Amino acid sequence: MKRYFVIGNPIEHSLSPELHNFWIKKNNINAIYKKIKLEDTELEDFINKLRNEEIHGINVTVPFKNKVIKYLDKLSLEVESTDSVNTIYKSGKDIIGHNTDVAGFELGLRHSKINVLHKSILILGAGGVVPSIIYSLLSMGCKKIYLSNRTISKAEDIKNKFNEIEILKWGKIPDFDIVINATSVGLKGDSLDIEFNVKDKVFYDVIYNPKETHFLKKAKENGNKIENGKYMFIYQANQSFSIWNNVIPKIDKDVLKILE
Repeated sequence: MKRYFVIGNPIEHSLSPELHNFWIKKNNINAIYKKIKLEDTELEDFINKLRNEEIHGINVTVPFKNKVIKYLDKLSLEVESTDSVNTIYKSGKDIIGHNTDVAGFELGLRHSKINVLHKSILILGAGGVVPSIIYSLLSMGCKKIYLSNRTISKAEDIKNKFNEIEILKWGKIPDFDIVINATSVGLKGDSLDIEFNVKDKVFYDVIYNPKETHFLKKAKENGNKIENGKYMFIYQANQSFSIWNNVIPKIDKDVLKILE
């Protein structure tokens, strides 16, 4: 039996096992997928389990998307461009780091019919998924990207990769078409300390559990279109699953029910 894991800290909120195990069963694959909380000091040993074929694939979530890179042999173009890994697999003798968040974000936006072409976008946060989002947005032809983070040095690190973006002080709100919450605020029911007095904009939250954060709830009340990270989550998982199993799993109503 093949064994797959998603690693993170915290990891309790992750619905990856529910999704992957659903697809595993649907496709009659002899495998199991679990979530596991790790500390930084445990990363190398855990990745070596993949090297030794004790396990067969790893998904990576916060705060390890960048930290795992030094333990890998080869990186995909997406990882080299973003310094962010969310999928690890073995090819021959090499451990490969890949980033399916890039495709997941783009496919999720297209599924939700959110058009970013020539649009101005404000991103809140500078965590591990943000470079993937920026990479996707630039490839889809957005007009302008503003980045705001409480710790400005983290935002500046991202600007070193993507010089096109403009950094704003936390709390400053530019003229935008779409705002993306890429912080973890909302994961535990807490709310952002920024007030948006706008309407007819798009508010996107990468958090998918809970499905409606305070950020989205308030935006909807004010007359804005809202979208959570559900489809990004599904599509990045879809890409990982296909890499490991050579099967592209279906995204249907049954899959969507898992996240409701």
